[in-house]
Amino acid sequence: MFTPREIWHFDTERIGRRVLVYDRVDSTNSLAATLSQTEPDGVVLIADEQTAGRGQYGRTWVSRPGSSLLLSVLLHPPSELRPPVILTAWAAVAVAEAILALTGAQARIKWPNDLLVRGKKVCGILIEQHTSAREVIAVAGIGLNLTQTADEFAEANLPEATSLGIVSGGLIDSHTAASVLIRKLDLEYDRLLVGEKVAVEADWKWRIGLLGRQVVIEHPGGETTTGRLRDMGFDGLEIEDTEGFIRVIALEAVSHLRAG
Repeated sequence: MFTPREIWHFDTERIGRRVLVYDRVDSTNSLAATLSQTEPDGVVLIADEQTAGRGQYGRTWVSRPGSSLLLSVLLHPPSELRPPVILTAWAAVAVAEAILALTGAQARIKWPNDLLVRGKKVCGILIEQHTSAREVIAVAGIGLNLTQTADEFAEANLPEATSLGIVSGGLIDSHTAASVLIRKLDLEYDRLLVGEKVAVEADWKWRIGLLGRQVVIEHPGGETTTGRLRDMGFDGLEIEDTEGFIRVIALEAVSHLRAG
């Protein structure tokens, strides 16, 4: 079992009241899941380095030690907040607000779980859920690029990636970034808990930024749907085709959503 090198405590409502900081783990998401029986709701795990970090669709997440904020939050969400789209939206909105506070730059959400600044990826989010006989736990994994340089991304063949250091033109250390992000995660989660889901949904829609535009929807089987995005929400997408026909598409039938 991994042993944290230090433990932080923030004066938040729920998320980050206990933060376990590690030098090196296999995956903060995996470790959070194994600690679900002993650690409290809202505990945060941070690591300087992951040896088996995961991204969406089983992709690996690799970063130079200390160059990214690698963070996972363990939650026991009420049933109405368990849909992955709600948890992904919560995390994405919180990360975007943290980026704004740290750099002054607005981040856009790229469906379903990436954040872009100036068109380049700065953060990825992975929501995983585990069900036992007694409860459902959710783990929100966040990988936020902090200090990587343009040369590092070029060497790694990642020309479409960026970091907060590149965006801000300065150095943003992991403790500062973690402090800001944890407080934003706590604030946005509290909004959900007190019934402000519609407000979080509105912020999510605004940061996706595709309302009223022609879009392409990619489905899990490889098929696509095109049309004008009339509305979107946690219940689905409302699409208008060229003949004015309105179609509602459930979110589980959407792999990707992009401008078209």
